[in-house]
Amino acid sequence: MAGGLVKYRRLSRSSAHRRALLRNLVTSLIEHESIQTSWHKAKEAQRMAEKMITLGKKNTEASKRQATKFLFRAPEMLPKLFGALATRYAARQGGYTRVLRIEPLKEDQAPSAILELVDGPKDMRFALTAKTIAGLRQKGHEVNDMTAANIAKVTRFRENADEELEEMVGRFERLAEENQDEEVEEVRKRRVYPANFRSR
Repeated sequence: MAGGLVKYRRLSRSSAHRRALLRNLVTSLIEHESIQTSWHKAKEAQRMAEKMITLGKKNTEASKRQATKFLFRAPEMLPKLFGALATRYAARQGGYTRVLRIEPLKEDQAPSAILELVDGPKDMRFALTAKTIAGLRQKGHEVNDMTAANIAKVTRFRENADEELEEMVGRFERLAEENQDEEVEEVRKRRVYPANFRSR
């Protein structure tokens, strides 16, 4: 198999460029808690983000120096990394991030993904589980085994999980009631690259 011995993706970049790209992605992830990028970049950035959060949980002088060397805008990012994120993931032994595949964002159809921090305000799986529960309640169905397993996953490490889940389910139910009569808009793909007009 070609590339079987490769320990990491080179992403068609030189070593310095690849490191700068990953530093930028991880810094953006810590700042915004959810980013969209290509799937291959997301998988490589996921590895580095997990290491940064582990450093944040250690909370020693050495780990702070290592995080300062890696992150861009370290004075802005360190308080969140060693404060809010270290507290949020104190009970977790790993798995602080999640990569979700999405439809290609660019016209070259490169595989795209969302890289997000789990148990945060922008947790996609938490929102999808709440939307599923709202849909089941609207149709009068009971929660099935798969949905019950997803509920257990998304509420396991989250504080006040049951209250937050019920609040989000209520929001989806209200949205469904408001949009019941409206027609569905046609989804159009946005152009990423400018139109290439021929000169002749």
